[in-house]
Amino acid sequence: MFKNIIVSNRLPIKITKINGSFDFKPSTGGLATGLSSIHKNNRSLWVGWTGLSSETINDEENNYINQNLKKLKLSQIRLNSEEINDFYFGMSNKCLWPLFHYFIEFSIFESNMWDAYKKINEKFCDHIVSKIDQGGTVWIHDYQLLLLPKMIKEIRPDVTIGFFLHIPFPSFEIFRIFPWRIELLEGMLGSDLIGFHTFDYQRHFLSSVKRILMYDVLFNKVILGSREIIVNTFPMGIDFKKFFNAAKAHQKRIKSEKTELKKQLELHKKNTEDSKFILSIDRLDYTKGVINRLKSFEIFLNKYPQYLEKVRLLMLTVPSRSDVPEYKRLKKETDELVGRINGNYATVNWTPVWYYYREMKFDDLIDLYMSSDIAMITPVRDGMNLVAKEFVATRVDKKGVLILSEMAGASKELYDSVTINPFDLNSMADSIYKALNMSLEEQIRRNTTMQKRLSRYNVEYWANAFFEALKTKSKDENEKSLKKIDKSTIEILSKKFNKSKNRAFLLDYDGTLVNFHHKPEVAIPTKDVISILNKLTNDKKNKIYIVSGRDKYFLDKNLNISSLGLVAEHGHYIKPPKSKWKQNYSSDNKWKQNFVPIFQDFSDRTPGTFVEEKNNCLVWHYRKTDPELANIRVVELKTVIKSMLSENLTMLDGNKAIEVTNADVNKGTIINSIINNNKFDFILCAGDDITDENMFKALPNDSISIKVGKKSSSAEYFVKNPNELLKLFEYLLNK
Repeated sequence: MFKNIIVSNRLPIKITKINGSFDFKPSTGGLATGLSSIHKNNRSLWVGWTGLSSETINDEENNYINQNLKKLKLSQIRLNSEEINDFYFGMSNKCLWPLFHYFIEFSIFESNMWDAYKKINEKFCDHIVSKIDQGGTVWIHDYQLLLLPKMIKEIRPDVTIGFFLHIPFPSFEIFRIFPWRIELLEGMLGSDLIGFHTFDYQRHFLSSVKRILMYDVLFNKVILGSREIIVNTFPMGIDFKKFFNAAKAHQKRIKSEKTELKKQLELHKKNTEDSKFILSIDRLDYTKGVINRLKSFEIFLNKYPQYLEKVRLLMLTVPSRSDVPEYKRLKKETDELVGRINGNYATVNWTPVWYYYREMKFDDLIDLYMSSDIAMITPVRDGMNLVAKEFVATRVDKKGVLILSEMAGASKELYDSVTINPFDLNSMADSIYKALNMSLEEQIRRNTTMQKRLSRYNVEYWANAFFEALKTKSKDENEKSLKKIDKSTIEILSKKFNKSKNRAFLLDYDGTLVNFHHKPEVAIPTKDVISILNKLTNDKKNKIYIVSGRDKYFLDKNLNISSLGLVAEHGHYIKPPKSKWKQNYSSDNKWKQNFVPIFQDFSDRTPGTFVEEKNNCLVWHYRKTDPELANIRVVELKTVIKSMLSENLTMLDGNKAIEVTNADVNKGTIINSIINNNKFDFILCAGDDITDENMFKALPNDSISIKVGKKSSSAEYFVKNPNELLKLFEYLLNK
């Protein structure tokens, strides 16, 4: 069993099958480097797919692979060709990738791909659950595994789960298009800590959580029953020393040690006076803005002819998903555009675009970075873009200019770059001119500032910052769990219950016995609730009161159990077991005529809200409205109400509802009257919102108070949700 498990779609290793044998090469990418210090821990494991189809590997070969992976503390998830096609090439890269990068037109929504996506996430889950230690930590990475956090949490709630998304999270208006949006969000919310590269992505995610799931969000926390999920920003860095030191080493190389590429680049610079190289490096992907970059360079050559034969664009595009139709079209368009520019502007001694369509070795990459005077990194949408950071890291002499798209996550950190809008081609052309004419002093100042940031906040810092935040979250959860009703607590309550002769159950309704619904009239008691209440009332030792804000007509209609006590409108009306309704407080309700127009006006101006008028209360419900609009309206309405309140009225801030009622009546005063008229030796009180706090505060010291949902409360214990409370009652009755 392992204390820490790292999970990604692909393992940090490349396995190649050659003539019946296997070549194992560890990945040198940013993620593998950043997580190496965490992964080196003796009780750590990395889980993922090898990149090989299971049909191509026999049992003997698979055993050999597993033995070698075990030595590296890696563990594989096996995928067959159909699973790879539907899960990886399908849902992950034909749907989620384009959607999250705002390319809606490329997204394909097919149920078979979604089924495969769920199936593979379940396969990962089963594998991880079988290997994680009690109270262990799991760190999950990226968009292929968005459902995995919830799957693990449901089976192993003791495990602390972190999730990091390496691509953008789109705005609510884009994300809402996804057919299985609810499942995806709930999957992510199985995590205890969720990380994004930038605050924009964090904000978009929280906006979708509020608008689609209608969950409470407090700053960067999602309140989900008894759980609080932290959502924060952790911009990923690079291995700064690796690139900086490699550049320094290349700078000192003598001629015989230089690569052929380096010699070629130097030769062209010598032959042309004031020659400048502009570097463009990307995977060939529609998110990278390659076409717009080429078009802007063409505009530059036309707009600033004085730079003809002096400026060359070095464009490296790494092959990516070359079998996908969209990528084939992009490759064709790129080839044609490069051909057109070179055809229109090339001379005998000068070709404006040098185009490389291939992967490049690390040494050649460093030579490209160092030989270039300008890097033009202009994606139309990019989660971070580490290439921009790598270019800056190779500026050993602090010279050079980075032109960077404001649509790349890196732009939030590299603010000393020349930032551009990748859709404004003329502005991009002008940015090249600006970069070519930037003074050396300005270049050095900008690069010095950016290098300080990159050297300090490197990839190891990123990994450790996230992991430390995850461990802190785990510690906080363990401290909070002291109030949770667990098995030992249930045993104590059971003994107390069995010894008692005269028991009182004082129970709120909405959010306590049943879940909230945006239409209150729909939130009727389930068969399980009615069954439990019948069982409780059948025991003559028990007196059960439902203490609710609901009106007496709703309670009579839906909780028609003769031996059940009912309290309506927070205590204005009481119906003892086997009795009739009594008005607990006689009041003049003329005050409502002043408030109804105000409440109705706010409802008219806030779509999704409505007014509920009870005999002695007036309630404005805002559960179904836009959460950000609601925040504004709530402040406005509270301000108006406070200016109108008299000493006889009070305002209650409930669960997505604001209520005005009589100041002398609340749940605390009514349960006091119930308790004082009886000699109970067992009192259990349960509620979920602020109106129930009055009950908790009014209870005798030896009472059992239970908050439904983990929120700030004066209650002694908590359960996660109404279902857990019902299970507790079932246990007490059957013990």
